[in-house]
Amino acid sequence: MTQRYVYRFGGGVSDGGKGDRNLLGGKGANLAEMASIDLPVPPGFTISTAMCTRYYEEGESFPDSLRAEVAEGLAHIEAVTGKRFGDAADPLLVSVRSGARVSMPGMMDTVLNLGLNDETVAGLAAASGDERFAWDSYRRFVQMYSDVVLELDHGAFEEALEIAKEDRGYTLDTELSAADWQALVAEYKQIVEKEWGKPFPQDVHDQLWGAVGAVFGSWQSERAKVYRRLNNISGDWGTAVNVQAMVFGNMGDTSATGVAFTRDPAKGDRAYYGEFLINAQGEDVVAGIRTPQYLTKAAREEAGAKPLSMEEALPEVYVELAAVFDRLETHYRDMQDIEFTVERGKLWMLQTRSGKRTAKAALKIAVDMADEGLISREEAITRVDPQALDQLLHPTLDPDAPRDVLTKGLPASPGAASGFVVFDADAAERAAADGKAVILVRTETSPEDIHGMHAAKGILTARGGMTSHAAVVARGMGRPCVSGAGSLSISAKDKVMRVAGREIREGDMLTIDGATGEVMVGEVATIMPELAGDFGTLMAWADDVRRLRVRANAETPADCRVAREFGAEGVGLCRTEHMFFDAARITAVRQMILAEDEGGRRAALAKLLPEQRADFTAIFEVMAGLPVTVRLLDPPLHEFLPHEENEFAEVAAATGIAIEQLKRRAAELHEFNPMLGHRGCRLGVTYPEIYETQARAIFEAAIDVAEKSGEAPIPEVMIPLVGTRRELELMKAVVDTAAQAVFAERGRTIEYLVGTMIELPRAALRAGEIAEAGEFFSFGTNDLTQTTLGVSRDDASRFLSAYVEKGIYARDPFVSLDVEGVGELVEIAAERGRKTRPDIKLGICGEHGGDPASIAFCERVGLDYVSASPYRVPIARLAAAQAALQARS
Repeated sequence: MTQRYVYRFGGGVSDGGKGDRNLLGGKGANLAEMASIDLPVPPGFTISTAMCTRYYEEGESFPDSLRAEVAEGLAHIEAVTGKRFGDAADPLLVSVRSGARVSMPGMMDTVLNLGLNDETVAGLAAASGDERFAWDSYRRFVQMYSDVVLELDHGAFEEALEIAKEDRGYTLDTELSAADWQALVAEYKQIVEKEWGKPFPQDVHDQLWGAVGAVFGSWQSERAKVYRRLNNISGDWGTAVNVQAMVFGNMGDTSATGVAFTRDPAKGDRAYYGEFLINAQGEDVVAGIRTPQYLTKAAREEAGAKPLSMEEALPEVYVELAAVFDRLETHYRDMQDIEFTVERGKLWMLQTRSGKRTAKAALKIAVDMADEGLISREEAITRVDPQALDQLLHPTLDPDAPRDVLTKGLPASPGAASGFVVFDADAAERAAADGKAVILVRTETSPEDIHGMHAAKGILTARGGMTSHAAVVARGMGRPCVSGAGSLSISAKDKVMRVAGREIREGDMLTIDGATGEVMVGEVATIMPELAGDFGTLMAWADDVRRLRVRANAETPADCRVAREFGAEGVGLCRTEHMFFDAARITAVRQMILAEDEGGRRAALAKLLPEQRADFTAIFEVMAGLPVTVRLLDPPLHEFLPHEENEFAEVAAATGIAIEQLKRRAAELHEFNPMLGHRGCRLGVTYPEIYETQARAIFEAAIDVAEKSGEAPIPEVMIPLVGTRRELELMKAVVDTAAQAVFAERGRTIEYLVGTMIELPRAALRAGEIAEAGEFFSFGTNDLTQTTLGVSRDDASRFLSAYVEKGIYARDPFVSLDVEGVGELVEIAAERGRKTRPDIKLGICGEHGGDPASIAFCERVGLDYVSASPYRVPIARLAAAQAALQARS
C-alpha cells in the first residue's frame, strides 16, 4: 500500500487532529483540530513530516505519488472556496507554511499570496473590486518568493520600496496607490531577472513546488539548526508543509490581521494579550515591519497609545474573537498563541498553539489554571519547563539606583540587562565568546539573528511589537527585550544609534529593562528577585510528589545560604581544595606540599588545621541538621605549587628552605598527565596525614556546631578517585581513627558516614566490593564522563559541537548525561553496590545534577538524591517532581 503524505482540513473535512503532532507538525495538527470543532479555518492540506524525511533521503526531490496527492489537496481547496488555482478570472491563492512538531517561531520559511502572476493579478483585482489590494498582494508575493525560494537579497527589495516612498513623499506603505504598487512590481521583477538570471516564475504550479521545496529546505537552514541545538530539538523530526487558501487582511479598513495570546505571556495575567494591524498581512505583525495596535481598549489605555484597539475599531469581530479565545483555551487546557485574519469583517483562524511564555508567566498560568480547575496540580507541575526557572533568578533594576533614561519602548520580555552595544548578531557572538556582556541593538530582528540573540544579555529593537520575532524569541530564551522603541534611529552600517540629539556607538554601555521598556545610558545597579507567590506554591506542589532529594554543590557559607533559600536538603559536594587556594593560607599549603618528609608536612598542616576547622564550622552552621558531603583533597598537588619568583620567595621565607631547593622539589612533582596522576585518594595513600588533618577538622567543627546549636550536622566524608576496595579501606581507617580521637577528646560522638565518589569506570564495575567499605556512593559524573569517553572536558569544546551536529552525541555529554555509556556504568554501580549493601546511599554530584534529562535518568535508576549548583536547586526540585510523575504514568 502506498504511504499517504497529504492530509486535508477545512470545509467539513479533518483528516487529522491535535494528536497527530508528530506526523502533521503542530500547525497542521491544530488546523485540523480547529476545523473539527467548527471554527472558521480556511481550507487546506498538510504534507507530512514523513515526506520531509523522504525528501532528504532521496536527494531533495519529490516522488510522483506526492504530486498526485497534492493535486487532490488543491482540488479539495478549490471545491470549498469555489476558486481555481491559476484561474485568470477569479484565482485561488494559497499560503505555504512550515510546521514542526514543536514551535520554532520564525526559524523556517513561509510564502504568502502564492498563485499570483501577471494574469491572475488582474483577476484578483476584478474579483475583489480593489485594484490596489491586488497589486499590493502581488508585490508582497514577488518580494517574499524571491527571498525565500529564489534566495535573493531581500535588502534590494526593501531599498526599492523605501526609495519609492521617498520619491512620492510618503512615510507609510498604506499611502501607496495601485499604480505605485504596479510600478514597484515591475521594478521587483527587474531585480529578480538581474539577480537570478531568469524572469520571475509565472507558472503557478512551478511556484507551488518551489515553495514546498523551500519550506522543506528551511528545516536544514543554519538558523533552524542553531535553534534546534539551543532547544534540544532532534534534527530527525523534520517539518510538515501546510498549504492553505489565502484570506486577506489587506482589503481595506474592515480587514485586519493579528497575533494574540489567551493570557499575558510575559506576566501570566488572565487577560487577552495581543496586537493587530488594519489593512495588513500577518507578516507585517510578526516581522515587526510596522508597529501594531493593541488588541484591547484596556491595554491601549494602559500604554497611553492613540490608535484604536481592535476592541474599539472592529467591535463585532472582537467579540467573536474573544469567544474563540475562551473556547480554544478550554479545549486545549492551556494558554494559546493564536494567529487570525479578518477579511472584510469575516474572522478566520490561521493557527493556534500552546504559547511560549516567560518562567514567571508559566508559573502563574499553571497555578491559576490548577486553582480554576482547568488542570490538576500534577499537570501544573508538568507545565513549567524546569530550565526556564533560571529566568526567575535574573536580576531586576534597583528602584533606588540612579538612571539616565534615553528612551522607552515596549516591555517585550522581562528582566534587566546591562552590556556593551553591538549592532549585529555576529559581533554579539564574538563579544560573548570573549566574556563580554552585550546588548544587541537592531532596527528589527530576523531569524538569521538567532545566534546573536542567544549570545546577548538583552535585545533592543526600534521596530516591532510585543508579538514580533524579537519579542517571541527573547521570551523563549529568557532574555530581556525592549521592542518598538520608535524614537531610535539605528545605523547598523555606521554602528551608531541616535535618539533625542544623543549618540550611542558600538562599545558604549547600555541598560534595558524588559519589564518597563526603559532604555538607559550606562550600567544601572540590579537586585536579585524574591522568589515567592506562584513560585513557592508550585515548588511546594513539586516537593509533595518528588522522590529524589535535592542537595547543593557548595563550599562557602554564602553558597550554602543561597542553597537553603532555594530549598536544598543538604550539601552533596563540598570541595575542600577551593579552601586551600585562599590567599591567606596558600603559603602554608605550598609548605606542606614541598616538605621533604612527614614531619615537614605535619608542621604545615598544623597551621592549616584551625583554618580548615573554621571553614567547616561556617558551613555546618548554615547546614545544621542536614547532611554535608565533604570531599577530601582531590586535585593534583602541582596546582598549588608556586610559579613566580616572588611566590617561591614567600615559601622560602616561611619555611627557611632555600629557593633553589624549593624549585628542585617543584620540578620533582611535575606531572605529564596530572588529571590521571598523583591526585585524589592517591594523595591520601602516600600522605595519609593530609586526610587525617582534614578529617579532624571536619569532626571538631561538627561537634562545635552541635554543642552551640543543639543540631548536629551529618558529615559524609567522601574519598575521591577510588578505583579499588583496598584504597577505600585504607582511607576509611584514617578517617575513622581521626573521628574516634576527636570523640574521645571532646567526650561526644556524632553520626557520620564514609563513602566514595564513583568517577572511574573500574570503580563502577567493582562497586560491589567497594561497597563493603563504603557507606555511600556519590557519582562524580564530570570525571566519570571524562574517563569513560576518554575526552578532556577542558578541551572538548573544540570538537563537541561538531559531534552533536553530526549526531554522534545527542547532546553535549558534559551538559546532559551520556545515558547509553556513562549512564550504564552508573546503573551497574548502583545495582552492584545495593546488592552488597542494601541501605547504601546513592547520589550524583556532577554538573549533571542540575540537568532535567539527567535527573530523569537518576529517577529511573533509583538514586536517592541529586546535587546541583545552588542556583539550579529549584530547577532540580521541579525536574525531580516531573521525573516522579513520569515514572508513575
